[in-house]
Amino acid sequence: MVNDHRNFLIFSKHRRLTRLWQFFFTGWGLVMVAVLVAAPFLTKQILWTPITAINMRDIVTNQFKMTNASFSGTDKNGNPFKIYAKSGHQEYGKSDIVFLEQPSGVITRTTAKGKITDNISATSGQFNHRENVLTLIGNVRINSSNGDKVLTDKMVIRL
Repeated sequence: MVNDHRNFLIFSKHRRLTRLWQFFFTGWGLVMVAVLVAAPFLTKQILWTPITAINMRDIVTNQFKMTNASFSGTDKNGNPFKIYAKSGHQEYGKSDIVFLEQPSGVITRTTAKGKITDNISATSGQFNHRENVLTLIGNVRINSSNGDKVLTDKMVIRL
């Protein structure tokens, strides 16, 4: 068999590429994997990615959000009520409370003189649907069908 100089050069070039390949992808590849694994421990961050720019607290806080929210039911005396809001949301740790923006509504109550209808509105509010407690906060206005008017900063209504 005749030794071909050309085959020898191709073989040696191939060997050089193989060595270069092994150097970069085994040595440096392991170093890069080690850096990616160790980086969160060195920087004391759980996520060492661009995802850390996302405000997770805001996402969890506004996880349950409603627009044009509406609640209706009856109070402990059987009188009907309806509550509307521009928007409402529930927080992750407080699932019993619905936080309301610009709540308004109609509440009917029974007195010795008969049934009175109250139209309510406020800047914000909280509705605890487990305890049926409505807390109105900021610029609270109540106009009753008997002519009474109430203007206050905060009011708690037990339904």
